[in-house]
Amino acid sequence: MSKEKIILGIDPGTTIMGFGLIKVVGKKMEFMQLNELLLKKYDNHYLKLKLIFERTVELIDTYHPDEIAIEAPFFGKNVQSMLKLGRAQGVAMAAGLSREVPITEYAPKKIKMAITGNGNASKEQVAKMLQSMLGLKTIPKNLDSMDGLAAAVCHFYNEGRVEVGKSYSGWGAFVKQNESRIEKPLNPQRGK
Repeated sequence: MSKEKIILGIDPGTTIMGFGLIKVVGKKMEFMQLNELLLKKYDNHYLKLKLIFERTVELIDTYHPDEIAIEAPFFGKNVQSMLKLGRAQGVAMAAGLSREVPITEYAPKKIKMAITGNGNASKEQVAKMLQSMLGLKTIPKNLDSMDGLAAAVCHFYNEGRVEVGKSYSGWGAFVKQNESRIEKPLNPQRGK
């Protein structure tokens, strides 16, 4: 009997959050769904974060993914954009962690490399390759949903490999893996 599982891929963003789902049966993947959450019309950043959290929980409760693959923010020059993107990613991760779904982060270049063999591929090249791989009839106008789908497919290809990215199975694992980043209280005896 073939083992079956569902992978949810998320491309976080505060204007558009793209997502895609694939079903893995044995060693084959099947396309399930792709879509996007449009957030452009909302001015309040905190409302956007709330909507990202709620939509991610809704996807988890509807499709019951076994794992989540999420695109990690890339390091750009605009610090404010990076901060907003990091918050969007964190909220999507928190939604997954709240439902105890294991999460793995992938750098954009790693996702592009897994799909096209080229870490510098364009969004259009990634979308065309996914269309071919999964037999999609059309490619959506906004490619954010294809980016979410690409994260899921990247996770499928990297499964079972050691050191695929940062992976968290729950809050405890997240804290343990990020202890070095957590600010420690000053040691009063050392005067620091």
